[in-house]
Amino acid sequence: MLMTTRKPVTVGEILVEEFMGPMGLTQTALAEAMGVARKHVNELCNDRRSVTAPTALILARVFDNSPEFWLNAQRRTDLWEAMHSPRELARI
Repeated sequence: MLMTTRKPVTVGEILVEEFMGPMGLTQTALAEAMGVARKHVNELCNDRRSVTAPTALILARVFDNSPEFWLNAQRRTDLWEAMHSPRELARI
């Protein structure tokens, strides 16, 4: 995988800008469609919660795409943050 110095787009940004906004979905409406608490969706949208495999399955069902889409977006962010953390940079 090609890594750049630019931070990847987060799951929350993708969710809000590419899915919820164009579809006119509120956090409450998405939470109802997902069958989860509104807090869960709020934390996803604000990048305070990571996408897990079960959440990826639910998002894929709601938005008619693949769970791999959501997991790969989360993986890119996690990897970038690990590679740019002060702890990892100190090991170099």
